[in-house]
Amino acid sequence: MTDAAEIDFVAPGAPIDLDNCAREPIHVPGSIQPRGVLLVVSDPDHVVEQASENLEELTGVSWQQSLGRPLTDVLGVAAADAVIRSASAFGDLRERNPVELILDVNGSPEPVDAVLHRAVVEGHRAAGRGGATGGTPTTSLVVELEPARGPRPFSFPNTYQAVRGTVAELNRAATLQELYDITARAVRELTGFDRVMVYRYDADYNGEVVAESKIDELNSFLGQHFPASDIPAQARALYEKNWIRLISDVAYEPSPVRPADHPASGRPLDMTYSTLRSVSPIHIEYLGNMGVRASMSISLLRDGKLWGLIACHHYSGPHAPPYATRAAAEFLGSTLSLRLVDRAQEDEVRRALRVRATLTALTAAARDEDRRLTDALLGSPGVLDLLPADGVVLRLQGVTGTGGAGVPGEVADAIAAWAAGTGDDVVATDSLQRDAPSLDAPQDVACGALVLPLPDGQYLLWLRGEAVQHVDWGGDPHNKAIAEREGDEVRLSPRKSFERWREVVRGRSQPWTAEEVAEAAELRTHLLEALYARSRSVVRAAETLQRSLLTEPVQPEGSELAVRYVPAAREAQVGGDWYDVFDLPNGSTLLVIGDVAGHDSHSAATMGQLRGLLRGIAFSGSSDPATILTRLDLAIDGLGLGALATVLVGRLERPEDDGGGRLLHWASAGHLPPLLRSPDGSVRPLDAPRAGLLLGVDPTRPRTGQQVLLEPGSTVLLYTDGLVERRDQVFDDGVALLAAALGELRDLPVDGLCDALLTRLLPDGAEDDVALVAVCLRPCPG
Repeated sequence: MTDAAEIDFVAPGAPIDLDNCAREPIHVPGSIQPRGVLLVVSDPDHVVEQASENLEELTGVSWQQSLGRPLTDVLGVAAADAVIRSASAFGDLRERNPVELILDVNGSPEPVDAVLHRAVVEGHRAAGRGGATGGTPTTSLVVELEPARGPRPFSFPNTYQAVRGTVAELNRAATLQELYDITARAVRELTGFDRVMVYRYDADYNGEVVAESKIDELNSFLGQHFPASDIPAQARALYEKNWIRLISDVAYEPSPVRPADHPASGRPLDMTYSTLRSVSPIHIEYLGNMGVRASMSISLLRDGKLWGLIACHHYSGPHAPPYATRAAAEFLGSTLSLRLVDRAQEDEVRRALRVRATLTALTAAARDEDRRLTDALLGSPGVLDLLPADGVVLRLQGVTGTGGAGVPGEVADAIAAWAAGTGDDVVATDSLQRDAPSLDAPQDVACGALVLPLPDGQYLLWLRGEAVQHVDWGGDPHNKAIAEREGDEVRLSPRKSFERWREVVRGRSQPWTAEEVAEAAELRTHLLEALYARSRSVVRAAETLQRSLLTEPVQPEGSELAVRYVPAAREAQVGGDWYDVFDLPNGSTLLVIGDVAGHDSHSAATMGQLRGLLRGIAFSGSSDPATILTRLDLAIDGLGLGALATVLVGRLERPEDDGGGRLLHWASAGHLPPLLRSPDGSVRPLDAPRAGLLLGVDPTRPRTGQQVLLEPGSTVLLYTDGLVERRDQVFDDGVALLAAALGELRDLPVDGLCDALLTRLLPDGAEDDVALVAVCLRPCPG
């Protein structure tokens, strides 16, 4: 998710301008939009604690008179009872919104929609500017009342019926562009806004309008880009939590919430989930500069992260679609989000299967020692079928081969030498001019490069030429502010021009995707195996292959981590054990340990395939360990790998109520159980040994996951069977010996712990190869 937790927010109520708007605490504005009124009541006795200043306009009771009184005194018995019944029912309040009420307003019955949610008012109050201090959460019930002006277009329970035709259209859409266009048109027809846009973010949160539906007289924004600064990080974080936001009148006068600070917390009310939340004055000014009189935004999410927005603009005056209409539009946004995820996963599965077939063919060709390795890789299919590029250069076993657009040999050698100097297994850049300007590589064929450095100066090099981009921005992105004089002061104000501004981006190739980099890394593994098989120096090739497979892991935040791999002492060959530790896009860390059946080069190749597959699945799909194992099992079966392996996958993440600990979600495919050492030194396995079937046995059987909360000072140990299995002892005895040693060595840091465990349990060396991953949550020993 978008991380706003580390923003150094300015104090609530401080003046906001373009200098500090990225630090504005927009979740605590202290006021509401006056299209409705707001009440904060204690839970569960329902006594009014805060109210908006405009309360009297809808209830006939002033905000001063409401404070300290029961909700029934403010809304009347029937309306208050309806609110309390809904609030007292089991489940999420937001799923039952709105509560349809009739209020007595100046002697006339007024239909009103009550929108309810609970706000934490004590127990997570900010320390300084945003840091959590812990405590027992206390909640209050937030009641937002909106007049249901005019007849309701349809009842809220019939939301789906109102949009079922559009949902059917979305399900029939054959392309992403059809999905975008259908959604934009349907939301405009549903809500009546003058313009509706589907707005997609890139990796840096610059936005592009990919679909638009508008009234004829408006100029088009289709295809225009808008800089990330237009929607700062804390606004994106709110969009990930509250999926719809309406500004019915850009010229509204905010109605303050009184008292300004909640009596229980002494701080302003957190209005993250409020439908009436007042918005940033900078955003209001921005909309005004665009000529917008009303706006509505609907979040588009993928895996809980903001992917884009449905942005609705109205120009002829205020515009307030009723709650049920907004809910239907939000439902369409959620449906589009799901279809986008489905479509992306379908495309990725097709691409991955095609790549897998190419990799399998290349691996088989590379093993054919009757052919030169360069010829095998430039055949059909070849390495240009694996990664799209303008050209490729291979220097393997003293032979150079090329395909596609070429570069002089000395240029290719210089690029490869630069990449080897980084120390990385795979080096990818979309701009050699930026990252290695001294190479002076020709931009037309070698603007970007992906390099696989190999032992003894060998390499595989893909090249991409310059891809000149013409980006149409909504206004100059390099001049996002104008100076406004206010008396003796000069204030920075949002730009007023949104005319199409074209930027020409040069010096970059088509970027290399994370999936392409992972696939190149997997090919590197197979190339190393081929070189190993063809090489006379078995030991040296084996060590190189091991280093390529077992890369340096990341260090999870708030933890200390160490890994070890020990080959079997009796033979200089690569085994099937491996570990992997890497960060996921959602900020969590994935821990993997596995063991492929067998002790030969085929096992090592299979290990590399499973490692690459698992990484690809984790990055392109769900981060849930059980789902990763299920999909990995299906891939093994679908690709005909014929592999048998035990694998354990764990996901380490910060819990919502972070007290310094971490949540470990994990699932096992026949692997030995992790060992957990608590801060007091006690050690226990997290599950019975050999939980679940091995991978490759029954791909139709779903995996199940578990989770455990790790306290600060806890240590988790993942290991393979070479550490606990002996010819003269059973697994259970070996696990018991390992647990005892883990408990006794509690004063060692994780690096020393791994070495001490290997020394104690393997005094005569390993009979089988061994992999270890040890994670300690700070504070750690040593």
